[in-house]
Amino acid sequence: MNDNIFEISGNIVDVVNMQITKGKLIIKKGIIKEIVPDSNVGNSYIIPGFIDAHIHIESTMLVPSSFARVAIKHGTIATVSDPHEIANVLGIPGINMMIENAKKVPMKFYFGAPSCVPATSFETSGTTIGVKETEELLAMAEIKYLSEMMNFPGVINSNKEVIAKLKLAKKYNKPVDGHAPGLKGDDLKKYIEAGISTDHECSTIEEAYEKLSKGMNILIREGSAAKNFDELIGLIKEYPDKIMFCTDDLHPDDLQSGHINLLASRAVSKGYDPLKVLRCITYNPIKHYKLDVGLLQKNDPADFIIVNNLKDFKTESVYIDGICVAKNGKIIFNDISEKPVNNFKCKCINESMLKVKATSEDINVIEVSDGSIVTGKLTGKPLVVGGYAKSDLQRDVLKLVVFNRYKDKDNKPAIGFIKNFKLTKGAIASTVAHDSHNIIAVGTNDKDLKEAINMLIMQKGGVCAVDGENKTILPLPIAGLMTDESGEKVADMYARLDEKAKSFGSTLSAPFMTLSFMALLVIPELKLSDKGLFDVNAFNFIDLFNEESLDY
Repeated sequence: MNDNIFEISGNIVDVVNMQITKGKLIIKKGIIKEIVPDSNVGNSYIIPGFIDAHIHIESTMLVPSSFARVAIKHGTIATVSDPHEIANVLGIPGINMMIENAKKVPMKFYFGAPSCVPATSFETSGTTIGVKETEELLAMAEIKYLSEMMNFPGVINSNKEVIAKLKLAKKYNKPVDGHAPGLKGDDLKKYIEAGISTDHECSTIEEAYEKLSKGMNILIREGSAAKNFDELIGLIKEYPDKIMFCTDDLHPDDLQSGHINLLASRAVSKGYDPLKVLRCITYNPIKHYKLDVGLLQKNDPADFIIVNNLKDFKTESVYIDGICVAKNGKIIFNDISEKPVNNFKCKCINESMLKVKATSEDINVIEVSDGSIVTGKLTGKPLVVGGYAKSDLQRDVLKLVVFNRYKDKDNKPAIGFIKNFKLTKGAIASTVAHDSHNIIAVGTNDKDLKEAINMLIMQKGGVCAVDGENKTILPLPIAGLMTDESGEKVADMYARLDEKAKSFGSTLSAPFMTLSFMALLVIPELKLSDKGLFDVNAFNFIDLFNEESLDY
């Protein structure tokens, strides 16, 4: 506990009463004891610290303690964190590792109980979190909510296990996060009536308005791959008390550049009231998730940041529980090391395992769109050489591979084809592959694909790029998702890999992040799991080869 008594003066931004006053905070033992008028405050603003209302810390490739050392510099003092990435690999022990690591630093992390592990029954994850495990988690004080309910068909069709998990959230009086891209009408109504109160998957303003009108809170998401800020920011005009900001999935190099502060600055630059913007990234998540984070009120925890203006929100200093944890871009707490934990059993593959015998003249192809994790479904003619379907560089239709990392025997890669990665050479691969985190790879030739996959197997997790003898890898020894290396080092290595992928020809803004979602079977329209090609709209497997042919 901080025993010091001290005072800080400034323009105090009160997002509860929606006003700015010149005053002085009197802080004792980490609590704001008094707020008194003070006319001699200068130009600094004291504002509540920022909160990311929905993030998977694992996507930054950093453990929580390393994440904190980067995010706090940007003014983020708390996160609502869904640990379902590590849960898919290691289950409850993985979640407990995240919680314990987070406790070693001042930042306030609030974790959820993953509701869908695995995300579907059509893929292989490292473990399963059932009703019993969900109750074990929800009973914990550290678990603040039931994480995103991706199985919206299960909700709508009253799946027994899904309904049991929702009832447990109600039993423990904890909110339920949603995940329902494109859901509307009566199905949406039933989904919300089941107790689900948020959604971060809106991609159009019309979708968001319908969900708001039916009582949902909308999280405006701007991550490394899924970007909905520009489409949805207008919502804060009419619904300032129903909107929160989140990043969902943010890669390490993007985190180095900024976090929620960048979204606040963008919103203000578009003409939105700074008080309304700040309310969305402080008051709203605190009240919705019942977080013990201060809002610059008497008897609140002394959680706040000091900035020199309400436009770019450049952070001068950060206080959490009355302790200065960052000043002028420098972190004032110790780094933490973390022991690697993992779940990795697969053996190296040979090139022949990647051959695809052409059984017809027509093939189903995943179509990627930059800045979106929603994919299209195309049908066209494959490039066939010697009776085998190959990557077609001329038409940018490349081989996509998902390989089960949890199985050590009778293990065969699932293979599909994907358009719009635009690689002209080499291959890239990752063990960050939502949500089961098997190995995923895309490439222009089987040799480089094999090499990239085997590099990850030998390292037991990571991200890599291969072009002949030109090989680069970022090892991720913690669950194949994270490392306890510094944020700066990880960001630098990841930026090098991103540059490699783009030097191979990719024009995607975030090729590795986009790749990581190509096995996510709960986002339309066509995806690839370790078990095969999956039509999300029909919610079943389809053949790689098809009877109908269209030109790409």
